Amino acid sequence: MSIKDQDKVSFPESQTDDLSELMQIRRDKLVELRDKGIDPFGQRFIRTNMAIEVCDAFEEYEGKEVTLAGRIMAKRVMGKASFAHVQDSSGQIQVYVRLNDVGDDIYDIFLKLDIGDFIGFNGKVFKTKMGEVTVSAEQVTVLSKSLRPLPEKWHGLKDVEIRYRQRYVDLIVNPQVRETFVLRSQIIAHIRRRLDQRGFLEVETPMMQPIAGGANARPFTTHHNTLDMKLFMRIAPELYLKRLLVGGFENVYEINRSFRNEGISTRHNPEFTMLELYQSYADYHDMMEITEDLISSAARDVLGKTKITYEDTEIDYSTPWNRITMLDAVKQYTGIDFENLREEGAAYKAAKDAGIDVQTTDSWATILYAVFEEKVEPKLIQPTFILDFPIEISPLAKRKADRPELTYRFELFIYGREIANAFSELNDPIDQKNRFLNQAEKRESGDDEAHMMDEDYVTALEYGMPPAGGLGIGIDRTVMLLTNSSSIRDVILFPLMKPRD
Repeated sequence: MSIKDQDKVSFPESQTDDLSELMQIRRDKLVELRDKGIDPFGQRFIRTNMAIEVCDAFEEYEGKEVTLAGRIMAKRVMGKASFAHVQDSSGQIQVYVRLNDVGDDIYDIFLKLDIGDFIGFNGKVFKTKMGEVTVSAEQVTVLSKSLRPLPEKWHGLKDVEIRYRQRYVDLIVNPQVRETFVLRSQIIAHIRRRLDQRGFLEVETPMMQPIAGGANARPFTTHHNTLDMKLFMRIAPELYLKRLLVGGFENVYEINRSFRNEGISTRHNPEFTMLELYQSYADYHDMMEITEDLISSAARDVLGKTKITYEDTEIDYSTPWNRITMLDAVKQYTGIDFENLREEGAAYKAAKDAGIDVQTTDSWATILYAVFEEKVEPKLIQPTFILDFPIEISPLAKRKADRPELTYRFELFIYGREIANAFSELNDPIDQKNRFLNQAEKRESGDDEAHMMDEDYVTALEYGMPPAGGLGIGIDRTVMLLTNSSSIRDVILFPLMKPRD
């Protein structure tokens, strides 16, 4: 079958009935290219330079021949000469195509190309009278025909729903979106380098687990057919990473996906990226220093500054950051002193008077945390470590020696949002098993976010785990803050979306 015969059957009538006029025109051009013996979805193309490289170093490239490739983003036809802006991953450059330079056949093909088509071209570099760096094309090669028009150029792609569903189009037409994801990659690479320099070993742990452990959260479930067993998508890598401490790896980290079957909002996506690390012979004070270093140095080294505006508020990432216990923070922001509310009903009454929805059956620790979440968290704008969480809500953290009802645990808050969570890790297998049993009772009472019993993890602790500090940082939320992105979907390339009806 010839190329021309293939064209005749490429788009049967049943597939083109509903095509828009513009899309049909592009398909007609596709057939025309093939009629001329040109492959509209071309082959390997070797380029010598990137657009930004030539534009930024014009003096070096002036008069020299370069070969570039990219997507046509704008086109202006002026009789026997035409201009186009071509975009590659580095930026845009102008190409000048003249009939006398490329010949009738190539010029005719260029005239028929559309916005969105990919081309390769080579020629000499010069500047126009308007001062724009331009390549005077000597050859133009069709690399890929675009069959759908891009969004209208003056308005771009603004519909948030379409932007998230069709991220590929969003990346084409919204340069700031591409820049956000470049920064995301640079921030993650920076964190890796920093941890590698500290002597941490990057590891990988299972994403499908027989027991969903390491956090209080509702997991996704799946089933392995061959083994005929129920599995959970991990909610955290914590318990596997700490098994590695037992095995002799002293400092480990993982940057990878976790999954929680919970709500979707501007701060939550069911699939998200976390950094978790564990350092032997350390405690939560060491974890505070590491947290400060990773985030502050990312701001300084990747973005070039430590004062970054987020939603019209300047956040100062220079260190050290504020440190305050949960009890003191609640007292400071609400005036409620939970240290003096130990009598039965006292904490409940104080919370109700403050407008907090609590139950008479709630414990002192539960009520304290409820007041903190509602009245204190939103006010923690500058980077702040909240220390010493109640043991009841910290089943994997070590008890404080002088306050056994509290733990060596902190959370980092920036702009009223939890960014990191860390402990001096519980390494007492007897205490750990008792806390698992307590969590199991909560599950039996209907709390499906309570921690599951993990007998193998307790067994691992019985072999001995060194004292350690552990830290988890939400990568997506950190990137949100550093790139001034209002929604977590703005920093996840392909966020989960509800199917269209």
